[in-house]
Amino acid sequence: QMQPVESGGGLVQEGGSLTLSCSYSRMIDSRDYRAWYRQAPGKQREMVAEIHRNGNTNYARSVRGRFTIFGDSAKTTLSLRMNSLKPEDTGVYFCVIVTQWGQGTQVTVSS
Repeated sequence: QMQPVESGGGLVQEGGSLTLSCSYSRMIDSRDYRAWYRQAPGKQREMVAEIHRNGNTNYARSVRGRFTIFGDSAKTTLSLRMNSLKPEDTGVYFCVIVTQWGQGTQVTVSS
């Protein structure tokens, strides 16, 4: 069963930037649901950014204006550009392609 694979996580200082990438084993159709979720320690998993089948994007209020979800021209990678990172952005970030979830990549923002 195909599973997305995330990369790009790490430790960054508050105010810094990171770009997460998610590779998939087939071309991602523009009609596929694509998203990034995250789970902070002791908290429920939450949607961070998503692209719906109709192409509309949606962001969690806490990241709006700082994060951008986008794909590549080869249509095999989904990325999440994260700017102005805050300690509360710390967590494990998961990529979702249709209904397939990756294993996650850790993002830690130090103050």
